[in-house]
Amino acid sequence: MIIIQTPLRVSLFGGGTDFPSYYLEHGGCVLSSAIDKYIFVTIKKRFDDKLRIGYTRTEMIDRVDQINHELIREAMRLTGIEKGVEITTMGDIPDQGSGLGSSSTVTVGALHAMYAYKKELVLTERLADEACRIEREILGKPIGIQDQYIAAYGGLRFMSFTKTGEVIGHRLELSERTMRRLSDNLLLFFTGVTRKADTILKEQKTNIKDRLSILSEMKQIAHAACDEIQKENIDAIGTLLHESWVLKKQLASQISNSALDDMYNTARKAGAIGGKISGAGGGGFLLLYVPRGQQEQVRDALKDFQEYPFKLGQDGSKVIFDYQR
Repeated sequence: MIIIQTPLRVSLFGGGTDFPSYYLEHGGCVLSSAIDKYIFVTIKKRFDDKLRIGYTRTEMIDRVDQINHELIREAMRLTGIEKGVEITTMGDIPDQGSGLGSSSTVTVGALHAMYAYKKELVLTERLADEACRIEREILGKPIGIQDQYIAAYGGLRFMSFTKTGEVIGHRLELSERTMRRLSDNLLLFFTGVTRKADTILKEQKTNIKDRLSILSEMKQIAHAACDEIQKENIDAIGTLLHESWVLKKQLASQISNSALDDMYNTARKAGAIGGKISGAGGGGFLLLYVPRGQQEQVRDALKDFQEYPFKLGQDGSKVIFDYQR
């Protein structure tokens, strides 16, 4: 049996500029971080040639093309595994549609597990690139490419997407004190709504040509946030999150709604400096920047919503158990 641990993420700045239809013309960038919440993918050999796929349901089938779980199916096709395995996925989140990058985390983790099963060592960049290929090219999902890279690499990273299609990423090397302070001042609350991101992202992608000035401002904010963090001006992140969220809501009509706006405004009145709905928007988790002195007030103001304790994470996708006979 092999077990792969792959992190979920919080996207802080620049989301939307990682669509190829945008960055291949204008260049893009994001600031994003893995968190200490994960999806685990297991794979083991069966005693027969059947395929068993376990997630929120269980599939027992004979052929890869019969698999309903499209991410697992396409990862198997790409890696060439055809029969005689059991694969399961288990996560630290309530469901898909959380806005924490779970689909890309599953895809990266599944590829990693399958290559480990075949005893093939693959570069981290290849895991990210092939996950992008599965989600964007093969399955045609209207998504960007930041989630696959942060799931594969981990850490707090500033990633640039060039007009030539290159992804250039570097981990922000912060002191332990600064990293802890940033992590401690970020809170997540579940909105109570999970959603399909595809509809929101399709509209956002369609709107790109009409939102170029907004996307340009969001890139500038991402650069500014990277600079402020490296200068250890951590509270500036709250202000920049608010500015970026005001801009992001203009990218598509369903990114926010009156209920989400009320939740966010309630948090701000209680002491949150800024925040955003994580991921595509529309539901999932509300990420807030809250100085330590105001956190209990914010928790009290949002007492009807479940908090999801987390820390920023350092690890990318990795093998945590490998026993093959």
